[in-house]
Amino acid sequence: MAEDLNQLLKVRREKLANLQEAGKNPFEITRCDVTHHSMEIKENYDALEGQVVTVAGRIMFKRVMGKASFCNVQDLQGNIQAYVARDNIGEDSYKDFKKYDVGDIVSITGEVFKTKTEEISIHASEVVLLSKSLQILPEKFHGLTDTDMRYRQRYVDLIMNQEVRETFVKRSKVIRSVRNYLDGQGFMEVETPILVQNAGGAAARPFDTHYNALGEDLHLRISLELYLKRLIVGGLEKVYEIGRVFRNEGLDTRHNPEFTLMELYQAYTDYHGMMDLTENLYRYVAKEVTGSEIIHYGGHEMDLSKPFERITMVDALKKYADIDFNEIKTTEEAKSLADKLHIEYEDRHEKGDILNLLFEEYVEEHLIQPTFVMDHPIEISPLTKKKPDNPDYVERFEFFMNGWEMANAYSELNDPIDQRARFEAQEALIAKGDKEANHIDEDFLNALSIGMPPTGGIGFGIDRMVMMMTDSPAIRDVLLFPTMKTLGKENQ
Repeated sequence: MAEDLNQLLKVRREKLANLQEAGKNPFEITRCDVTHHSMEIKENYDALEGQVVTVAGRIMFKRVMGKASFCNVQDLQGNIQAYVARDNIGEDSYKDFKKYDVGDIVSITGEVFKTKTEEISIHASEVVLLSKSLQILPEKFHGLTDTDMRYRQRYVDLIMNQEVRETFVKRSKVIRSVRNYLDGQGFMEVETPILVQNAGGAAARPFDTHYNALGEDLHLRISLELYLKRLIVGGLEKVYEIGRVFRNEGLDTRHNPEFTLMELYQAYTDYHGMMDLTENLYRYVAKEVTGSEIIHYGGHEMDLSKPFERITMVDALKKYADIDFNEIKTTEEAKSLADKLHIEYEDRHEKGDILNLLFEEYVEEHLIQPTFVMDHPIEISPLTKKKPDNPDYVERFEFFMNGWEMANAYSELNDPIDQRARFEAQEALIAKGDKEANHIDEDFLNALSIGMPPTGGIGFGIDRMVMMMTDSPAIRDVLLFPTMKTLGKENQ
């Protein structure tokens, strides 16, 4: 089998050499004036019938029948059939065409017509080889089905699987729709550093690097938060950024170490304002991308047209696990409850951490419909304003769909004295071995000291939003080039 494949590859290289020897090197062609794409022709057949068009794409099928042949060319939008006859393109061109391979990239110029079987096609008057494929595409009927290879060779996956191309077209549309909505609300898109001295704003381990020119260790950012808040201090009242962040954590169906995050901050509002924005944004994006405010994922139907449920974390635990955490007064009582329920925790964990662990264990899986879970314990929310009537909890919400956290939002802490105390508590956690806690950021504290207005902020995982809008089961299915272990090291 390997010998047969090597022979086929050898034949393709010989064909290229013959073309080059004859002065027909396809790699010397620098451009092609495409006039139409496949679906454009099919959708506008009545207007284009009999008109001359030029399409370009990859040959995916070819049938030679003496003096006339058919081929199928695939472009961005889909595919279209071409009828190629010797008498129309010339004897020499037809000889060349007969030697073209599936996978070659060509341009076809000709009149739009329908065959006897009513298939919209192009009657070719010219076929030009634009690029010679020297590799063999996967067998056409089974496509590229090896999941690992699909992710490693996404370029082949995009060629062989139409639904994959459609997913990434939709991904682009999701991001464009998010931008359109926020721009329409008066937000300003900005860019902040990726290489940072202090990777804060989230509970995650950063990737570390070294900047030779300055002789300093730096980190890849884990969040966009602290720089965007500096801009609120500077008077930019509505800002957002869509960008890559990097977290040194594991891989699974919902996590990739580099992913796309959108964070926005708005002065003079709070987490209730962020809930309203989230509802409206998700409805807008769903309508733009899927055409409906009802989306389907993994067998679930989620209705975005209805008001999203709003429930506190404590009430959610009561609702789904019949545990009344209001009765728990101390960390010791919380740990005793966790022991009783066989919930694992660390020695450093306090009462609020235990509440969060119970929530993850008993509640998250039930949050299928769009739900805002509000009022988190202060221990897990170092950048959030306390609730004035209950300082053990903060004005924070997480947005859930399909049992997943889709967004995280705060009434942002703008008290520099309180923020310093929270950072110091985080430093204490680092001393106890918590590698995901935040270090003190003195420049950020200085910014808060200058004065930040009351502010609402939120972070959206764009990749999970795309998964939801495309019914994709894994985050790797919506990342063009997901993180993969180097071949040969999978079992190390």
